[in-house]
Parts: sequence; structure tokens; C-alpha cells
Amino acid sequence: MSASGLARRGAGRVALVGARAARGLDEDMPALEAAVAAAGLAAEVLDWDDPAVRWSDYDLALLRSTWDYTDRLEEFRGWLAHVSRQTRLHNPEPVVAWNTDKHYLRDLAALGLPAVPSAFIEPDEPARAAIERFLAEQPCAEFVIKPTVGAGSRGARRLGRAQLKEASAHADALLAAGRSVLLQPYLEAVDRDGETALLFFGGQFSHAIRKGPLLRPNADPTRALFAPEHITARTPQPAERAVAERVLSALRDAGRTPEPLLYARVDLLRDAAGAPFVLELELAEPSLFLGFAAGAAECFAQQIAAAVRAG
Repeated sequence: MSASGLARRGAGRVALVGARAARGLDEDMPALEAAVAAAGLAAEVLDWDDPAVRWSDYDLALLRSTWDYTDRLEEFRGWLAHVSRQTRLHNPEPVVAWNTDKHYLRDLAALGLPAVPSAFIEPDEPARAAIERFLAEQPCAEFVIKPTVGAGSRGARRLGRAQLKEASAHADALLAAGRSVLLQPYLEAVDRDGETALLFFGGQFSHAIRKGPLLRPNADPTRALFAPEHITARTPQPAERAVAERVLSALRDAGRTPEPLLYARVDLLRDAAGAPFVLELELAEPSLFLGFAAGAAECFAQQIAAAVRAG
């Protein structure tokens, strides 16, 4: 670290890390900037791939809206390792690197956690045979096919069992681009209940929101940075909160995450009987929906300030 970097650090400088493509799209950012400033910290919004940034000048780098990494994963992972040598990154680099590929769902299942059943197709596998095998194992009327590295429903399609040709073509296109493919049953209760996303700051539950159904039957995958979402505040069911807390506790016990993570989001779906299942675990750069709970931004900012002081 340079002498000038040492001189600049120590005053609570926080890098809120985003991407050029996400400027103006991160709805959390205005409230977070204001709350961080009120907590006595100096925050700057920076692009993760800006070569002019000296990350060693900052006491903490907080991943927020680095949403273009899905098309540049290896570059992004290299950047994570680089920044981790310059300053403290939250969440930590090993956690983020693991969480940016949905193969992590295998790890959740291996820990006995209730995750949506998932099957994977790798670039050297024939797609059609893998999809047929998946459908033989899953008695679902519809299923979802998407890349294992993706965000905001990019590259995701919802198809029926009879649409094997369309599913194979979509999978083949992803595989040809060197991307692994994730297959999951489409839980019909989603159309009624949507998703429940539970937010945790510093290991403590903050608030929850409801996402309306994102995938329409037979629709083409979105080409935007993320698909439009219909968000409302939601009070989670006791069973939903229990599952989310169980997931985070199991990851800590397994040594997968430090305790506590500065932020975490657990996205849940319910099956026909109402039982919650983990759809996604968001530990890298999730939207936090700060505007849907009074005091959420301030609570998060206090956790950020505590992390700066701890350093």
C-alpha cells in the first residue's frame, strides 16, 4: 500500500461499488449514500472496472450493483482477488466468488437445506438427454432453464414439458457460449404467492419483500440488465424466516461464510403445500430494497460503520 493511500485512509472512506451499466438503476443507492454520510462515513460510488481507482485509498469496498459481471465472470473474479489485497471487501472475496455461480445450490442441498430441486448441464454434455432425464425425475408441468451465472432473470425461460425442442435449443445456445445450465421445476404457487426475499444486515433480520412472478410462459429471455420486478413489502411467515436463518447458520457452521456477513438476502418460494424452499442465496451484489422498510438504510449504514471501525 502506498504512503499516500495510508494517508487517505482511516477517515471512514467507503467505496460503494457498482458498474457503468447500472448507473441510475440501483434504487438502493440514494438512500444508502445518505445513510452512510449520516453515520459519519465518506462514501463514493465507483465502477468496479475503473482502472483509475486506487482501492487502497478506501477503508472498505462494498459491492452494490456490479450487475454486468455475469458476462465477464473471470475478469470480475480477478478483480475481487485484487481488491481484497488492497482493502477490505464486503462481502469477502471467497464468499462472493462462490455465490456468483448457482452451482452453490448443490452445496446447500448437501447441507440438508430445503433448496428448489436443481439439475445442471455442463458445456460438454448433450442438452436434450439431460433435460429428458430431469423431466423424468421431476413431475412438474413447467420448468425453468437458465445459465448458472446470471442475475435479474437474464437468460431464463419458463417452458412446458412438451417444449423439449425449445428447451434444448436454449440450452444448446448457452452451452455453446461456454456457460453451464441450471434446470429447476417451476413451482406453480409462484404465480399466486410470488417470491419472498428476506434481508439480513450483520447477521440480523432487517425486512422482507415480495417479488411478483418474473417469468411468463414461453416468453423470450430478457435482453436488459435485469427483468422488471413488481415489489411490495411483506411480513415473512415464521416458517420462511426460520428457513432463511437456518441457511445462514448452516453456512457459518460449515465454514462457508464468516460470522456475521455484512449483508445477505435469501430468496424463497413456496410449494403447493406452502413449505418454503430456497430459490437463490444472494451474497454478492443483491438489491436490498431499502425503500420498503423504514430505517433499513440507517440500520445497514450502522453495520457498515461498525465494519469500518472493526478494521
